[in-house]
Amino acid sequence: MRIKPRIVLMSALVTAGLLVAPTARAVATAPIDPRPSTAKLAVQLHKLAVQSHGKVRVTSIGRSNENRPVWGARVGHGKLKIQYVTQQHGDEPLGTPAALEFLRRVGVGNSAWQRKLLSQVTVDIVVRANPDGHERNWRYNYDPTAKPEYGEAGKGYDINRYHDPAVASADNPATEAGLIQRRFAAFQPDIMVDYHMQGRYKDASGKEITASTMWPTHAGVKPADVNFAKQIAVVVQRSINSAGGNVSQYPGGDYQGIARNGYGLLGSGSVLVELSDIPGREQRQISDALASMLAIAHSAANGSVHTIDPAAATAIPPRGPALPGTVEEDEAA
Repeated sequence: MRIKPRIVLMSALVTAGLLVAPTARAVATAPIDPRPSTAKLAVQLHKLAVQSHGKVRVTSIGRSNENRPVWGARVGHGKLKIQYVTQQHGDEPLGTPAALEFLRRVGVGNSAWQRKLLSQVTVDIVVRANPDGHERNWRYNYDPTAKPEYGEAGKGYDINRYHDPAVASADNPATEAGLIQRRFAAFQPDIMVDYHMQGRYKDASGKEITASTMWPTHAGVKPADVNFAKQIAVVVQRSINSAGGNVSQYPGGDYQGIARNGYGLLGSGSVLVELSDIPGREQRQISDALASMLAIAHSAANGSVHTIDPAAATAIPPRGPALPGTVEEDEAA
């Protein structure tokens, strides 16, 4: 008897550890604001805290250079700890609405899958790490006195170059990077995933890439931690590709101040996710980021992430050439 294609697909998803809950690949019925204002973000976070009856715990983890709150949100009470960081670069916004939707999906409601997931994991999110950069729609934080090694003099620091474990958070010249360091040190996550955005690229076949991912590449990261990060990267790839996305490897550098390297050196399964900046695809990109967040949490909770061969990460195709109009940024610079 011939097996119906839908049954084959569901079997494959179960095997991959991706078919984890009825809502894990659900798409929002109404458009999600891709760039919530500073005020709206605060309102939405505190509304989620109320709607979840306290399951979503919201706090300010500190203040930006212009005295805006940098928000932390935490949900779950399980032993396994996951941390997501969004919008270190102020002009790369789409991870932030995905994080809000993740908190809504897992925290608001009382279904069996929600109760089980939240008993297995605790998820901490730094929601919009760079509010001052968001206000200016630029990459850096805001520091007119800055004369940075990484950033732009008179504008600010590139936050995602200032996670060197050798630099104490209190001594970090990039204020918001220091806040992330301090939150990480207090939480000690098993998994750390940093959400960014990139320009537009194609793969070897000419198909446009919708997202890229990468694990730590610094030589000092322990092989076991690199392998764990590779397993997480495969979860990212499969969760996004299963909805029609096209994930590549990100061609990142090995500098220890980059978050995926710095937190890998500190022992986390540390992964970068870069959503491509594709006009007309913003809602899909938010949905894809959400799917990856859900898949990481579920695969960690049920242990399926550990069944993935780390070598599968190296089979993720490399990112190809930039499409016209893309200004390429060197992660190592």
